[in-house]
Amino acid sequence: MKSIGKNFFLWGVSWLPALALAAGPDAGQTIKQSTNWTAIVMFALFVGATLWITKWAASKTRTAADFYTAGGGISGFQNGLAIAGDYMSAASFLGISGLVFANGFDGLIFSIGWLVGWPVITFLMAERLRNLGKFTFADVASYRFAQTPMRTFAALGSLTVVAFYMIAQMVGAGQLIKVLFGLDYIVAEVLVGAIMMMYVLFGGMTATTWVQIIKAVMLLGGASFMALAVLLQFGFNPENLFAKAVEVHSKKEAIMAPGALIKDPISAISVGMALMFGTAGLPHILQRFFTVPNAKEARKSVAWATTWIGYFYILTFVIGFGAITNLIPNPLDYFVDGEIGKGLKGGGNMAAVHLAQAVGGDVFLGFISAVAFATILAVVAGLTLSGASAVSHDLYASVWRRGHVDSAAELRVSRITTLILGLVAVGLGIAFEKENVAYMVMLAFTVACSANFPILFMAVLWKDCTTRGAIAGGVVGLVSSVVLTIGSASVWEAVLGNPKGSAWFPYSSAALFSMSAAFLTIWLVSKLDKSPQAQKERALFEDQRIRSETGVGAATALAH
Repeated sequence: MKSIGKNFFLWGVSWLPALALAAGPDAGQTIKQSTNWTAIVMFALFVGATLWITKWAASKTRTAADFYTAGGGISGFQNGLAIAGDYMSAASFLGISGLVFANGFDGLIFSIGWLVGWPVITFLMAERLRNLGKFTFADVASYRFAQTPMRTFAALGSLTVVAFYMIAQMVGAGQLIKVLFGLDYIVAEVLVGAIMMMYVLFGGMTATTWVQIIKAVMLLGGASFMALAVLLQFGFNPENLFAKAVEVHSKKEAIMAPGALIKDPISAISVGMALMFGTAGLPHILQRFFTVPNAKEARKSVAWATTWIGYFYILTFVIGFGAITNLIPNPLDYFVDGEIGKGLKGGGNMAAVHLAQAVGGDVFLGFISAVAFATILAVVAGLTLSGASAVSHDLYASVWRRGHVDSAAELRVSRITTLILGLVAVGLGIAFEKENVAYMVMLAFTVACSANFPILFMAVLWKDCTTRGAIAGGVVGLVSSVVLTIGSASVWEAVLGNPKGSAWFPYSSAALFSMSAAFLTIWLVSKLDKSPQAQKERALFEDQRIRSETGVGAATALAH
């Protein structure tokens, strides 16, 4: 394995000159983009540095615990930065600033929604997850329930969330490389997939963690510079910034009022619920709590993560308005077919990247393009690792082999799964090139808050919850969230191409309905379950509660 890893690493490094040579004005017939050598050099430097980290991490990855959770040896501060790096995805950096650029004040609902999910994790989930779990959140959900059905459903729920989340990141990565470097979209997708697989295959959680930490520091630094450069133009007076944005924006005063993006109260509540509670059900975020040595460090992780993420989301708001004032000298410049941002190269989601060039020139554009790529790469690596652990740990080791498997065999299955997931990610990224990235992310959060979060919440905090109730509620949440979201205008019409007005679900997000249905089903089926197995599960709740709140027995479980 070591020789294979070394050869794969050297092969990856050998791609860097090829990338530079391939990136040019003739690489894609549809792209009229001159070669930005600054961006290419910074991109190459970043990839080279992180490949070196992967090589270093590979020498330390010997067991399943090392691969999944970095052996539990990450500090709270480091893990907080890594969580922030994992969470500040393409949807955050490119998406929120793009939404603010197009819609103004209403884009803030995504910043607030994603941020306020963290107190839920802080006070309800982080410590309990660390004390009850080993590698994945399925360890927690199945602590007192029947192992086979719970782990099977948890793995399927995780893979569904990972798939939709990964599509958004892969499409974002492909479009970014396509626009900035002039590479063909398919070549860009293959490049992202290959580098991501190198990180995860050989470095595991150790490499993924350090890539996320580096990316978080770079992203926070770059976003801070952009925001300060924008505020400097207006004497650090936000009021002047907003006044100028209203003056040049095609929607005028409407950008400072709610309703430009989400127009009805039900949709606003539902979107908010998806963003807030979906955070507590994302498998790649939950897995990060098992990389720290104890519950105290888990709490510290969330505190640091919340600090960095909150600060970052404030910056994206300033960056979005800064893009309006810097990129729209004439209100009609980027207003095409009734949608602002359509006339911007790469669309409205590239507003932050174009602003980087406006305030810092080609050098800063190169830096931000490398950061944006790192952002996507780190998140995809975390998602892949989460999906691989769901298959190898939850399905293979715990369900199929019923725990009778050694660490080496489990690690081998995880690496094979990583390779398969990487190939699937590239295929999905190519297939969904033209699709709506923002709502792919929304679907991932909607599924997470409807299928994963209700099971975790009820299993850990409600004594009467049973296996039958949890499985029934999870299935209802999973199916209803996917079906209702597909029936909404944002997917049924915008993505699937059906006639306008034909959508049969009238709201932007299904979370209010699907999450409520999941909780109700868990409660009802659990209350009606009078089986002997249900009685045993209720009796085990006290033992679970003590373990989750004190950590007694957690160290012994992790050692095995």
